[in-house]
Amino acid sequence: MAKILIIDDERSIRNTLREILEYENYEVDDVDNGVDGVGMIGENDYDLVLCDIKMNRMDGMEVLTEGLILKPDLPFIMISGHGTVETAVEASKKGAFDFISKPPDLNRLLITVRNALDRGSLVSETKVLKRKVSKVRPILGESPAIRKIKETIDRVGPTEARVLITGANGSGKELVARWLHEKSNRANAPLIEVNCAAIPSELIESELFGHEKGSFTSAVKQRIGKFESADGGTLFLDEIGDMSQSAQAKVLRALQENKITRVGGEKEIEVNVRVVAATNKDLLKEIEAGNFRMDLYHRLSVILIHVPPLVERKDDIPLLTSNFLEEICNDYGMPVKKISAAALEALKSLPWTGNIRELRNMAERLIILSDKTITEEDIRAFANPSGTVSSNSTGQANTDRDFDQFTNFQEYKDYAEREYIKFKLEKNNWNVSKTADDIDIQRSHLYSKIEKYGLKRGE
Repeated sequence: MAKILIIDDERSIRNTLREILEYENYEVDDVDNGVDGVGMIGENDYDLVLCDIKMNRMDGMEVLTEGLILKPDLPFIMISGHGTVETAVEASKKGAFDFISKPPDLNRLLITVRNALDRGSLVSETKVLKRKVSKVRPILGESPAIRKIKETIDRVGPTEARVLITGANGSGKELVARWLHEKSNRANAPLIEVNCAAIPSELIESELFGHEKGSFTSAVKQRIGKFESADGGTLFLDEIGDMSQSAQAKVLRALQENKITRVGGEKEIEVNVRVVAATNKDLLKEIEAGNFRMDLYHRLSVILIHVPPLVERKDDIPLLTSNFLEEICNDYGMPVKKISAAALEALKSLPWTGNIRELRNMAERLIILSDKTITEEDIRAFANPSGTVSSNSTGQANTDRDFDQFTNFQEYKDYAEREYIKFKLEKNNWNVSKTADDIDIQRSHLYSKIEKYGLKRGE
């Protein structure tokens, strides 16, 4: 049952409104002045307030302002016997849901009350859904390095300082960025993420700053860039070390002046964005090689946070594994599997080239392939973290490749090339530039291979 508060200094109006609303099965409180009304709003959980504008001690506009400070999502319907368009506009600007003139029309009053309550319910549901969707995983671990990262996030998060996060692929840089946003004063604004390595160099400027219609061949309409989308919030530039030189210069200007210009445009647009960047590269070496701007590095690295690889914090592996087992089993709707102490020790002895991401994938594999309790033998049989081929009892290498499926040598070569490129891309977290360097081909050639074989991230 919805709970409604009536604030009006005319007893007859209060009695009439109460009688109508109680007949509609609403729970109603009423008060004859604004001061007591604000006090009741602070002490109770009302779903709606009907408030007169002209009152002694405190008028309705002041009640509206004070009430929305206490309960920002509380719908207000303002009532006045001296209603004018100017008054209605002012009430709307201050946050009122609607404005009704005295004496209120019964049908309009009930429709407005119903609509205001529906909107209040939608606002509440939206907030709950947003919390569920944007729920940030906790940073798990008790190693000294992880404790230091948590302390740094708590200290730096509420500030406006730019942060540069370094660490290997899969070590958790994105999670650190998300927690910096969650701990900031911008937490209610958007966190916009850009993977600089996944965007071709010729498109990165359009992605970041937007473009005007007709600014280049495929620009068929105006596009808002990530800087504008993140206005008031946080922009996370992942793999910043792979950004082109021209884009670096524009990002530097945006950080210096808090202004951007869309590709093909002339108008300067002011933006209020906090930038958090991450990279798996040694930017100081990139600066020496002429691939990264030193002035941009100093702009980004007000605060430096290094996320260590998993091999440097192996004591955190049991906690991480237990968390992944519970999370994945819950997602699968199955009882949580246990893991033996010997199996945990076996996990701690592995090289972990893929860091946290590899550990989670391994946990999922073990859940699927092992029995109720994960044993040390399961680790040896199923973990296979290095990608080596295990042997069977006869000493012959196991393989899932059936060579009879290929009708000619070209088919096999295409298959092998596809699997090799897919493996390298996944190993480098789909960092196209790094993968191209690793396999010694041009990046444009790698993009062609990705398109040819229909490779997709998360495949």
